[in-house]
Amino acid sequence: DSDEVYRIHGGEKIKDCIQCGTCSGSCPVSWAMEETPRQIFAMIRAGMRDRILESLTLWTCASCYQCAQRCPQQIKITDIMYMLKRMAIRENRQRSKLARALSKHFVNIVNKYGRNRETALMTRYMLSTNPLGAFAAAPIAINLRTHGRLPLGGSRVRDIEGLRKIVAKAQELGGE
Repeated sequence: DSDEVYRIHGGEKIKDCIQCGTCSGSCPVSWAMEETPRQIFAMIRAGMRDRILESLTLWTCASCYQCAQRCPQQIKITDIMYMLKRMAIRENRQRSKLARALSKHFVNIVNKYGRNRETALMTRYMLSTNPLGAFAAAPIAINLRTHGRLPLGGSRVRDIEGLRKIVAKAQELGGE
């Protein structure tokens, strides 16, 4: 229902979108999106709620605010993308589950070591979301490891306890 989006703070401005494409042209990651921000707004106006909430676009947004800065109609595009993400999370949509799993594993690894360890992150993420896919990716991982492109470990930061306090505070403020 488009009215649900229009009711959020700044959402009524979507009706002012002139489909100029400035948002999409300004977006540094629009090349990786299923639908550009301009297309998402057209879909909102067309009432395509389910397709929007399942779109990879919501999770691809880099939150750089270039689209909002350059919008001639002064639409708060990034804020609307965040609102759409929250709706997808509330409704437990498939891509929101995947994004939450990635976020959870990332925070746990950073909390443990003080920095991300990409190999551990992807292993945990794949095993928790698509175990069969993890096994299918094993030959790629072996090839990367053989060529020195897949580090297994890493160092910890010096003040790990200080970092853990920061992460705990962020989780407290963020609700997770």
